[in-house]
Amino acid sequence: MADVVDSDELLRRIQRARAWAEREEETWKARSDDLRRGDPGGSRDADVRSQAYEAVRKVLDEILTPGVHAADR
Repeated sequence: MADVVDSDELLRRIQRARAWAEREEETWKARSDDLRRGDPGGSRDADVRSQAYEAVRKVLDEILTPGVHAADR
């Protein structure tokens, strides 16, 4: 079973996950841009991945600061 963690540790884990999702989103956006001319299919795949990480990041943003991101919708 998983270890029991306190709220501070849970917050740190969510913040790390959010930072990771943001880095991945940026990486896939850059890859999509790089592939746009030479490999349109690869560019679309990279764009979809970027959007998936963006969705994860937005969910974690909402967990960390509820209600602040209503304008993003």
